[in-house]
Amino acid sequence: MAKINANYEALYILKPDLTEEQIAAQVERFKSVVEANGTVSEVNEWGKRRLAYPIQDLMEGYYVLMTFTAAAAVPAELDRIFRISDSVMRSMIVCKDE
Repeated sequence: MAKINANYEALYILKPDLTEEQIAAQVERFKSVVEANGTVSEVNEWGKRRLAYPIQDLMEGYYVLMTFTAAAAVPAELDRIFRISDSVMRSMIVCKDE
């Protein structure tokens, strides 16, 4: 029998030139996508960190780690939104149950 809900972690890197208001708006936007069909356990903002290699000619990024529980369709939708957002440089969603 398939799992109804699973535990996930989403790590995404926002562009460092965003203002604090823009960062807060993006974090809330991604959080609301998950909360529509799941529950967010924790949103941990790591802040600006140096990247290991340049991405889009940038050497810094604003890291955010979000832990949540949701059905399998939610991470797919969240990943789609990460990909079309101009403010997201990189993202990764991992299922913690496996």
